[in-house]
Amino acid sequence: MFALIKLINLLFEIYSYLVLARILLSWFPVDRNNPIVDFIYRATEPILAPFRIVIPIGMMGLDLSPILAFFFLDIFRRLLIKLLLVLFY
Repeated sequence: MFALIKLINLLFEIYSYLVLARILLSWFPVDRNNPIVDFIYRATEPILAPFRIVIPIGMMGLDLSPILAFFFLDIFRRLLIKLLLVLFY
């Protein structure tokens, strides 16, 4: 059971790092045809796109969707772990 919780935490941590990498990539001119950059964009877009609908990019070009994504990921991770603990204990 604890191995499953550790795996869930690891997967969410890896995904959070992908979102962070996406933020950092947006600050620099990068080649979107690079396979690694393309993977990061394709992996993170499904969670960032819905938040962009809720909070569109402002006049300053500031995208706040990653902040909301971090909050959502943390809440979802905690709920998933609590659900597993309730179901198996």
